[in-house]
Amino acid sequence: MSKKNYIFAVFILVSVFQMNAQTDSLKTETPVQDEFTKLIEESNNYQGYKVVDYDKLIGLRNTTRNYITELKEEIIVQKNTVDQQNDEIEKLKSELQSTQEDLKRVSEEKDALMFLGMPFSKGGYKAMMWGIVAVLVVILLILFFRYKSSHVATRDAKQKLNETEKEFDAYRTKALEKEQRLGRMLQDERNKASGNS
Repeated sequence: MSKKNYIFAVFILVSVFQMNAQTDSLKTETPVQDEFTKLIEESNNYQGYKVVDYDKLIGLRNTTRNYITELKEEIIVQKNTVDQQNDEIEKLKSELQSTQEDLKRVSEEKDALMFLGMPFSKGGYKAMMWGIVAVLVVILLILFFRYKSSHVATRDAKQKLNETEKEFDAYRTKALEKEQRLGRMLQDERNKASGNS
């Protein structure tokens, strides 16, 4: 490659790096930029062109190549770091999901009550207990009304039995009186019969 081509290539590279340096918001200086600046400052003008020292141009090329190699290595390191961080993020997401599931399970177990070997939520347990109380109250009311009804029936039966016993006593008394009267009449008839003979 001739010196003119080197000069032209250097000119283009300098222009590109200067444009990049102007648009770069961080305004950081690199070894390549420093060397470009130094090369330009130390170059001579000849018929509108910049004349640069060949050895310095080769040094700039080597510096650029080394800097690009360093950048590639830095990119690889950064990529490995990003991949490692992504793996760590995925691991943390998995752990977070597992922790949330454990928390949900613990919350459900905390809110659940065991009854007859079956888990119930507190609301379900309260509803079931109130349901059992309501059923027991209904059964108690049914038993109370049945007892009251049977008590009334028993009282009526006792009253009828007393009435029947009174009627039976009255009938027995009448039957006894009648029997006694018939016995006296029979005795009178016997007495008459024996008196006539």
